[in-house]
Amino acid sequence: MSAIEHVPPVAAAAPDAQPWLHDLVTVVAAPGLALSGPDGQLGGGADGVYRGDRRVLSRLRVTVDGREPAPVGGQATGTATARFVAVPRHLGPAGPDPTVFLERDRAVTPAGLRETVTLVSRADRPVRCVLAVELAADLADIAAVKAGADGTERSPAAVRPGEVRWVAPDGTAVAVRVTAPEPAGVGAAGPTGARPTLSWPVRLAPGASWRVTLEVVATGGPGPVTAPPTRVPWSAPEVAAGDHRLAALVGRGVAELGGLLAADPLDRADHVLTAGAPWFLTLFGRDSLWAARMALPLGTGLAAGTLRTLARRQGTRTDPATAEEPGKILHEVREGGRTYFGTVDATPLWVSLLHDAWRWGMPESEVAALAPNLEAALGWLADRAADGDGVVRYHDRTGRGLANQGWKDSHDSVQFADGRLAAAPIALCEVQGYAYAAARQGADLLDALGRPGGAAWREWAAALAARFRDRFWVEDPAGRYPAIALDGTGRRVDTVTSNIGHLLGTGLLDEAETAAVVRRLAAPDMDCGVGLRTMSARSAGFNPLSYHGGSVWSHDTAVVLGGLAATGTGPARDAAAGLVRGLLAAGSAFDWRLPELYGGETAAPG
Repeated sequence: MSAIEHVPPVAAAAPDAQPWLHDLVTVVAAPGLALSGPDGQLGGGADGVYRGDRRVLSRLRVTVDGREPAPVGGQATGTATARFVAVPRHLGPAGPDPTVFLERDRAVTPAGLRETVTLVSRADRPVRCVLAVELAADLADIAAVKAGADGTERSPAAVRPGEVRWVAPDGTAVAVRVTAPEPAGVGAAGPTGARPTLSWPVRLAPGASWRVTLEVVATGGPGPVTAPPTRVPWSAPEVAAGDHRLAALVGRGVAELGGLLAADPLDRADHVLTAGAPWFLTLFGRDSLWAARMALPLGTGLAAGTLRTLARRQGTRTDPATAEEPGKILHEVREGGRTYFGTVDATPLWVSLLHDAWRWGMPESEVAALAPNLEAALGWLADRAADGDGVVRYHDRTGRGLANQGWKDSHDSVQFADGRLAAAPIALCEVQGYAYAAARQGADLLDALGRPGGAAWREWAAALAARFRDRFWVEDPAGRYPAIALDGTGRRVDTVTSNIGHLLGTGLLDEAETAAVVRRLAAPDMDCGVGLRTMSARSAGFNPLSYHGGSVWSHDTAVVLGGLAATGTGPARDAAAGLVRGLLAAGSAFDWRLPELYGGETAAPG
């Protein structure tokens, strides 16, 4: 979730008006993105062509003789490509079978989009029609689009037969260029005449086809990320498994990473993964770190680039407005250099990624170059614990940032089992696990690099573990488990959540505690058959379609799977197998392109 919502003035929208995304065709080549319905038409809701945080084209609708063709089907054909087929049913001989088809082949680029529109005739006689393309650009900030606000369509700065161009007040510009043939007509449509309409008279002989290509190119200042070099910084995995679905899921997942891959504009040699399309196609501390960590078996290049990109922006001062603090790793960067540091977990996760990349073979010279950033990050951890009665807490004191600053950063994600919301300052259970692991891993790095402090950090970790064991554990009729958090008064927030799964593999839990967590995660109120619920179905606040209160997050399930695998006990292996089966079932439903989150009731057996 984003806390940076500074947007141009737009019409007000209800807080529940966020556009639906589940039925959209999404194609992405960071920082470029296109969203449309399966009919391929752009215009309404979140539809549009985006470059970074800006919707550069809000309307691209194709008509034939003033009518919208009847859609037949449309889907992504790759990470950055899609194909749509429709039928202008009024063309050709009368009868039940269509004889003229309209095809749209879409390819997103980091700067915009290239789309070829083709009319194909199977009619037995010549066909005549007028094909038109209606365009509009609101140049809206993505935060305004996400809020459901209706952007004002801007009048174009230039309209010529071969090009239509818009320019925003900040200098961001977008041009729609037409390759041959040039349109015969250029008109205007829409309530204010702000929609240029390009038209072509078309004559198709039997069996003939006609096509035109549109190119959308956005220009402007450098954004938070830029287009990556062409070579991806990882190797292609080979998956051998008895269940063919596993290879399909992994293969599609790795391919999709290519669409999210970007580069640091401060050093384009450093790759980084953006957090996700459409709302978070930018640098996000936590998300970029987790993704790089999971990709380590494919190489250390992505991890090294991610570490350096975030280290360049590491906090150096105290600024309550942005939540910046010395040594802290950022939460997100937005257009115009707007940086927000409201995250409690990115800093320990940065330390853990540095450690794991080192263990996977990141060159020691590159690791050593980040030693000052490592020491600063560990120093931030010590300061947070000192301010938080010995545990790591967060608190937005401005009232304008994120109220919750763990990975579940929605306003209602930290609640008691009876549905009451927890009050800040809040200490999340998994953050204590991250901090414990970071302290011990940081100590190993300091020792290996010949720098002081290793022994002190191991003592710090041991003291944190003792405090966690004393303060976080609660019990109900099903047994003991860690609370999701401590609230500002030190009360244990007793909802059963997936957060406890993130403790596995950190070293914070002993054998009996690990077994208790595994039992909770494997229960049907948490494992719903298609992944791990974010909140127990027995909790008062449970909602299977909420953002963090019962939905299933792909990455959350994967993080817990990693912890279960590291645990290695029989019950942990069984729980992991159940979650893998769930992800495979979900993957098959989503054509192996797992979304950020999904939800529903418990899956039927089989």
